Amino acid sequence: MTVWYRAMGVGLLLVWLSGCGGSEEEAGSEPAESTTTAETREPSPEPSPEAPEVPPFDQPVMIDLSSSLGTDRRLTVKGETNLPEATRLQVLVERELSGMRWRERVSVEEGGFMAGPFGPGSGLPDGGYRVMVDVQEGSVQPPTVRDRLGEQNEHLSGPLVQESGHGLGQVARYSQRFLVGNDARRTADKVEVLKVE
Repeated sequence: MTVWYRAMGVGLLLVWLSGCGGSEEEAGSEPAESTTTAETREPSPEPSPEAPEVPPFDQPVMIDLSSSLGTDRRLTVKGETNLPEATRLQVLVERELSGMRWRERVSVEEGGFMAGPFGPGSGLPDGGYRVMVDVQEGSVQPPTVRDRLGEQNEHLSGPLVQESGHGLGQVARYSQRFLVGNDARRTADKVEVLKVE
């Protein structure tokens, strides 16, 4: 009988251990599930959609200016252009008699730009002036503009376009001459006469 009790005791012990072992397996299976879950949480890399190709700038460069003198006799330049948004321009005003220059860097916004006021605090003296608007080299343009105009502005075209003096590709320049003063000189040049407002 003692053998039978021992056998029964060993059997119960085995049943009890197998019951405990099942719990361990269940407990052990939880980390396996969370490992599987962790693996499924990390998505497989999907191919990223390619950015749409930006069409090159395929029209002749157009720049149109209007200049006005304020009551302080300083000049404000407003322009319209078909160049892409954020294109960097340099606006330069030069007095013909002395060669004195004023410049400002601006960017195209909503098809236009504005620069100034130009001139000394005492205002522009009477005389002839020239306003020049330069499309800067491709190397200084923002990436979105380079996508349209090209790395060296090679997509610029039209009568305003010329080679950069530094060998950095193409640039464009628009120039307009005007006279300041109430008594305009007689001139055969195509020139705009600006009067103090």
